Amino acid sequence: MTVTAERPAPGPKPEADPEPKTKPEIIVFGVVVAAPLIALIAAIPFAWGWGLGWSDIVIAGVFYVITGLGVTVGLHRHFTHGSFKAKRPLKIALGIAGSLSMEMSVLDWVATHRKHHKFSDKEGDPHSPWRFGTGFRAVTKGLLWAHMGWLFETDRANREKYAPDLVKDPDIVKFHKYFPVLAITSMVLPGLLGGLLTMSWWGMATGFFWGTLVRIGLLHHVTWSINSICHVFGEEAFESRDKSRNVWWLAIPSFGESWHNLHHSDPTCARHGVLKGQIDLSAGVIRWFEKAGWAYDVRWPTPERLAAKRIAA
Repeated sequence: MTVTAERPAPGPKPEADPEPKTKPEIIVFGVVVAAPLIALIAAIPFAWGWGLGWSDIVIAGVFYVITGLGVTVGLHRHFTHGSFKAKRPLKIALGIAGSLSMEMSVLDWVATHRKHHKFSDKEGDPHSPWRFGTGFRAVTKGLLWAHMGWLFETDRANREKYAPDLVKDPDIVKFHKYFPVLAITSMVLPGLLGGLLTMSWWGMATGFFWGTLVRIGLLHHVTWSINSICHVFGEEAFESRDKSRNVWWLAIPSFGESWHNLHHSDPTCARHGVLKGQIDLSAGVIRWFEKAGWAYDVRWPTPERLAAKRIAA
């Protein structure tokens, strides 16, 4: 591995939220990280030994798409960066879908990500893989930190500082308040659907395994890979002030989020995959919402803006 990045530059330390993570919260984070990871490891032998039914595939697939787009289109492009405006029913649907991903509440997810952009790959970045330096061992440790180690920090991004607009939004406050309810729903519903579709307890068990554990594990690790892998490996096509990169093989499972270099070059752009052959499923969904009249003021890329940011060949 060739590492060329410099040690994160010192910068101002943003204040932490006055409400730090509690020990029960950190324990829950541990369970949410560990259980789906174990399920991912067990997925192949489980499918080989006990089977994988069509109901399991449908349930896991539908929940992955809904919650994945809830993260990419909702939490990321809409709530964090304002890449488009949404009419209230769409805003509520995106808030629910993003919350069902079980990554964070809308408020905490947005505050953390905005903090990341402000201090990207510098001191203050919640999850930079360059946190420990530039050597092989330091970057290896940093990759693990950026992937999921940062989740166990007691400090959280200051909601009032980084998401003052959302703190004042009654709908977002309700999403935040009822996040535990939405998280439990996300865990329980796939199993219930599996039981109803197969009319069996075994269908309920496999629905929970594939639709809850495996689905959550896969989505979380794809999301975390944008924080870790896409800040170390890949290609750079646009100028940015950090080490963001494009990783093509993550494009489909991440719904276009792994075209990360353009995103950090132009954070409010509704499309991340702007070059030929760069599939961006999230941008396609936003386009559908726009045509339906549910989304408006979409910040689509323009040739002039892209040309200004493009790195000369």
